[in-house]
Amino acid sequence: MAKIYRGTKGNLQFLAQRLRAGELVAVPSETVYGLAADALSASACRKIFRAKGRPPSDPLIVHVGSVGQAGSVAELSDAARQLMRKFWPGPLTMVLPKKPAVPEVVTSGQPSVAIRMPAHPLFLKLLAETGTPLAAPSANPFGYVSPTTAQHVQDGLGKRIKYILEGGASEVGVESTIVDLRDPRRPRLLRPGKITKADLERVLGVKVELVPTPDSTAAMLAPGMMLRHYSPHTPVIAHRKLSLKRALSGDAREAWVFLTRPAAAKAAKNIFGWAETSSSRQVAHNLFALLRKLDGQSWKNIHVEYAQRGGLGDAINDRLTRAAAKTGTRAPHKGRGKGLSI
Repeated sequence: MAKIYRGTKGNLQFLAQRLRAGELVAVPSETVYGLAADALSASACRKIFRAKGRPPSDPLIVHVGSVGQAGSVAELSDAARQLMRKFWPGPLTMVLPKKPAVPEVVTSGQPSVAIRMPAHPLFLKLLAETGTPLAAPSANPFGYVSPTTAQHVQDGLGKRIKYILEGGASEVGVESTIVDLRDPRRPRLLRPGKITKADLERVLGVKVELVPTPDSTAAMLAPGMMLRHYSPHTPVIAHRKLSLKRALSGDAREAWVFLTRPAAAKAAKNIFGWAETSSSRQVAHNLFALLRKLDGQSWKNIHVEYAQRGGLGDAINDRLTRAAAKTGTRAPHKGRGKGLSI
């Protein structure tokens, strides 16, 4: 079983040594926990795919500790540097033309690479101690709910990896925003996150195209773009708005998750709330942890209520839509679709 290490200086030095030796280390970030390997080592990165059961067509994000290190793995445009100055370190990933140092296994054979600088202080210290960029997708079995605590990682990958760095609960709770900047004149939002489309447009001064789901090109450029993703084993049914009357009169074996738990629910044991308030920040922070908890309680279905549209709410709703998607169905973009109530 993987051992959880506190973020002491000695432990960081030990874990950096393990990474330089080509081993895997689960690391905390402000978004979710990641499974890190030396991004410049093809053999080390292949271990990520094996440990997660991740298909080779799904590329990895390369995490860097400085703008200079970013320049060693990607071609940095003026637009990219603008976004770095504003949002790094932080939950923004940019897809840029890659440099030869990046192995093809990291980019799934694409001539572009996804990069970001994390904001978690322990992740940054580990990057500095290791001295190399680190590839790090979410530290969970492929397609399952992302981990936001060290215990989540141990529960999911504890028998497949050896080392986990403890960094507390992830602050944001959903994965980074991904923007395609291969053509800086036509930036494209591939995955919503805490940093919004409007945030990007304010800095870049140009319109950012929103890539609809699914997009076969986008799926090859960046992670987290598959139709079904972030999914618990229990079926998820997503609703624009939940009905308390329906929840109270329905099957007691089904769980109902409102934005906030209705006071009228009283002692109902199958009714929950994403957060104490409808704040998108609170909902995002609790999202994956509550999905994991409910998944372990043998519910027949999990009914979930969407957040308010706009800002971080769009990222929350993106994750819920993918969690609710059925294998082999198209993603509902407008109107109704299987597993989704608008």
